[in-house]
Amino acid sequence: MTAATTPVKLGDALTARRTPEQLKARRMLMWRQLLTSLWAPLTAVGLAFIPYLFLIENLPSSASWAKPAMQFFGAAMFFAWAALLVWRLASKREAALRKLRHEARELFHEAERIFQRVPGKLPANAAERIAEQSVRVEDASLAADVPRLEKEVRALDKLHEELLGAYRKQSGWDTISGFVKALLIALLIRTIFIEPYRIPSGSMLPTLEIGDQVFVNKFIYGVRIPFMNKVPFQIVRAPARGDVIVFNNPVETDKDFIKRIVGIPGDRVELINEVVFINGRPQNRTLVDKDSVVHNLSPQSEWYDDEVIRYTENLDSVSHAVLQDPHPMTPRTEGPFIVPEGHVFVMGDNRDNSSDSRVGFIGPGHAPAYVPFGNIKGKAMVVWLSLGYGGLGSSFFGGTGLRLDRFFEPVR
Repeated sequence: MTAATTPVKLGDALTARRTPEQLKARRMLMWRQLLTSLWAPLTAVGLAFIPYLFLIENLPSSASWAKPAMQFFGAAMFFAWAALLVWRLASKREAALRKLRHEARELFHEAERIFQRVPGKLPANAAERIAEQSVRVEDASLAADVPRLEKEVRALDKLHEELLGAYRKQSGWDTISGFVKALLIALLIRTIFIEPYRIPSGSMLPTLEIGDQVFVNKFIYGVRIPFMNKVPFQIVRAPARGDVIVFNNPVETDKDFIKRIVGIPGDRVELINEVVFINGRPQNRTLVDKDSVVHNLSPQSEWYDDEVIRYTENLDSVSHAVLQDPHPMTPRTEGPFIVPEGHVFVMGDNRDNSSDSRVGFIGPGHAPAYVPFGNIKGKAMVVWLSLGYGGLGSSFFGGTGLRLDRFFEPVR
């Protein structure tokens, strides 16, 4: 046999053999497979989530209608996913077709890789013979004829063994490189764009509840160099008062915390009888409920009702809820705290149940501590999942359940 002297593109050889009717039918089958894939509802939610994030971040007032709309869409996609799963499990014919079509795709991609890797070492007629058999496989696939498709796929596999057998075994480098590429993509996304974070305690109640899972925008303040706690340059803006941030604890560096920024570089922060003063100006707050109850978690992982007073506080026009002990020590003054350059001063919204900048992230009696810009991992944007008090299944898991009402909750 003579060897081919130039690389052959198997896809081109296949396209040349397809009729216009086959091309149209192939496109329709491709769309059908995409829309009936179990990934389709998840992908739809992901695609809708991107404009949703942009909307609630840039137009906070839109959350009043955007959140219910997103929750409705998410629920619809969940039921669509469940229906697809039931259908796929119930239909043996569909299961057989999916399996055989997957095998056919794998054989095609295998042949493509081999033609690209060793084009000059293959028989001259290899591309034509494989393309002809691949068209037969496609015809059987488009006809949804299971016995015929199985026969043609087996024939294609046998042809591969005859023509490409010496090169079929995937090298160890192919396996390792595929894994490394996937790992690098995941690390890139987590380092630059978005990262999940789970709320472990009640320090940010009622804004964030225990068990909430939030997405953190890692892009807004600048790309942070992992392990070095350095941000070489700012991208969108600097951290601002009112932002809820996830950061690496500057005192215990093996822990990540989530708190609200109250003071920025140069600020003089003071709390007088629970009222926040920034540079001598009291921050407006309004009493909402003197007898509010939130659900907290004990060190023994048992839920308990915590009676608190609830206020609405404004920090630079960022309106958010804060909680305070119904029996505070009065009169009470904390500070003043002078925020150094390149740092922020943070507090939890559950003001009397939070280890934050006021107490050095450790507890009462410790010197105050500030968060360097380089320790900030990003800004909390939205709750994407919540496994907290109540909700679905809570009677089986000690009070912890799936909180559907928390899905897509903006972090304010």
